[in-house]
Amino acid sequence: MNFDLNKSIALLERTPKAMRSLFYDLPFDWNHINEGPNTWSVFDIMGHLIHGELTDWIPRARIILSEEIQDKTFVPFDRFAQEKTSVGKSIQQLIDEFESLRIQNIDTMKSWKLGDKELELKGIHPDLGEVNLRQLIASWTVHDMSHLYQISRVFVKHYGEDVGPWSNYIRILKEN
Repeated sequence: MNFDLNKSIALLERTPKAMRSLFYDLPFDWNHINEGPNTWSVFDIMGHLIHGELTDWIPRARIILSEEIQDKTFVPFDRFAQEKTSVGKSIQQLIDEFESLRIQNIDTMKSWKLGDKELELKGIHPDLGEVNLRQLIASWTVHDMSHLYQISRVFVKHYGEDVGPWSNYIRILKEN
């Protein structure tokens, strides 16, 4: 297995910085490009990431780590909550909020001084069943990277037809 808590923290700390660097001052249309109906833009993804910071990763870790909570079942995650929580906000506001929440969540996780024993503690995902804290944190890390990949894919496809013959050299343009 490749999981290392410190490596995960290093990536998780950088996601807000990457988002800020890439998208903070981009023109409005770049942050709202998507792949068509029922797909997400940078704006949508930022709202989704914020909702995860508020209701998913650290709240679920608390359930796993709590000695007082008997029922370790997680509250189901609303994957589309950003449709309500991002309304009326700018991309700059979303990035600022995400960065603030992520800093707080990483500080919280670091304060727990997690070791192998804690990383093996279990909770119950409403769809997946029993999961441990190590898997939750690994999923958090991969979740960030998957959304960065998703954004890259959207942007690449947006200019896909415009690159002309160079499309032969750009593998991501050949993906479905």
